[in-house]
Amino acid sequence: MTSPSNPDTRSDEAVFEAYRDGDAEGLGTLVRRYHDDLLRFLVRLVGDRAGAEDVFQETFLQIHLSADSFDASRRFKPWLFTIAANKARDHLRRTSRRRMLNLSAPLSSGSGGGTPDDGTTFVDLLEVEVPKPGDAADTAEREAMVQRAVTELPLSLREVLLLAYFQRLSYAEIAETLEIPLGTVKSRLHAAVAAFARKWQAISREESPKSEGGQITP
Repeated sequence: MTSPSNPDTRSDEAVFEAYRDGDAEGLGTLVRRYHDDLLRFLVRLVGDRAGAEDVFQETFLQIHLSADSFDASRRFKPWLFTIAANKARDHLRRTSRRRMLNLSAPLSSGSGGGTPDDGTTFVDLLEVEVPKPGDAADTAEREAMVQRAVTELPLSLREVLLLAYFQRLSYAEIAETLEIPLGTVKSRLHAAVAAFARKWQAISREESPKSEGGQITP
């Protein structure tokens, strides 16, 4: 039995092995460990909270159903995210919604204009933050713009981008998760970061007149 003052320090793999051996609390432990990270990944990937929560539940149901097939020599996290990505693809089909670049570099670098060079980075934009008092409206608007830019990416680019940023998976782990070659991971990440930057700049230019009371500046 664990508690906030006495957390379970076992590895994910050990917890899951115990669950397969009859420890009924094991799956709940893993759900709690991955709740925030996996749900944030799925919200960005699927595009809405309700859909992400459905996919989250489907993912852990599949983890339960596939428990006996888990290879104990593998790490649990890539397996979990493989299942989550597959479930997200299924969800998107059902609803008919369709370190080569530095993630810390300012998005405006080399853009030749567009958004001001205020130091905003890709990492800054994808971070989901708790708004400060009085900042709720600005944060909500920014979140909507970021989600729009992410959602407009092709799914193949969206997946690799979110795995690289949110989960900090290595190239090898992303390749394992998405079941694609290592070289494909690198090329997709390069393309995804560049595509996101272009979309963010375009959306920012589109939205800036609105923030100025509807007046379009020359």
